[in-house]
Amino acid sequence: MRSMNESQIAFSVLYLAYVAVTLLFHNTIILYPFRLLTTFLHEISHALACWLTCGKVIAIRVFENEGGVTQYIGGCRIAIIPAGYVGSAIWGSFFVMLSGGQKTATGAAALLVFMLLVSLCYAPNRTMIKINLFYAALTSIFIYLEWMVFSPILNYIVLWYGVFVNVHAIYDTYQDTIRRTVQRSDAYACYEQCPCCMPKCVGIQWGILNISLQILGAWIALIQMSDGCENKGWWECMAGDFVWDFNGDEIWRWKDDAMHNVEDLFNN
Repeated sequence: MRSMNESQIAFSVLYLAYVAVTLLFHNTIILYPFRLLTTFLHEISHALACWLTCGKVIAIRVFENEGGVTQYIGGCRIAIIPAGYVGSAIWGSFFVMLSGGQKTATGAAALLVFMLLVSLCYAPNRTMIKINLFYAALTSIFIYLEWMVFSPILNYIVLWYGVFVNVHAIYDTYQDTIRRTVQRSDAYACYEQCPCCMPKCVGIQWGILNISLQILGAWIALIQMSDGCENKGWWECMAGDFVWDFNGDEIWRWKDDAMHNVEDLFNN
């Protein structure tokens, strides 16, 4: 049985510390800017779903009361409505998943900066302009520090983004879709599109998805930091070498080195 290495231990401790900080100070002014960032990710997820279903985004806005709105024309409404909460779950998992390596954390941070800046082209309000420029500048500074001054630092920032976004999304999902039914909520809008699924049932599904994706993100991050993945690329570590066997019962099989990465994590 192999023990966790230093990177995995640091990740686990920091992950739990971030969760504790988020829970303790979630509703305080200290974390208010991060709540606005999560609102932005919620709204940009609506916009992405609109674009992916051939719709046109008119405006993306984030308000001081931590609410937001995405105005659009066309697209597939049944896909766009749940994209806010589902997208927040995906963003949180995405940041946690890629926080384990320098290059992957840089890629995640760069994508965030890109989305923050691109969204400013869609009639943003003053609050969103301030928030987006602030986080675009802040994240860019950390990217510079990571590659030019000190490493690791960006990993910790990307991990914090992922943990906070996820915990806040779970809290928001519980408050607005499970604990009570709000007629203006995304869950109620989903119910109007599909009456067979009650708003609270929709919220429960989103909550389960959020928790599941966060566990998946942390699991993948830990695998990335395992000794078996040292000096390997992200995809090489996760997928291993696929061997095609059209003559056998299996189309492909996972080679031993990839499976060992998974086994090492469960044996810790």
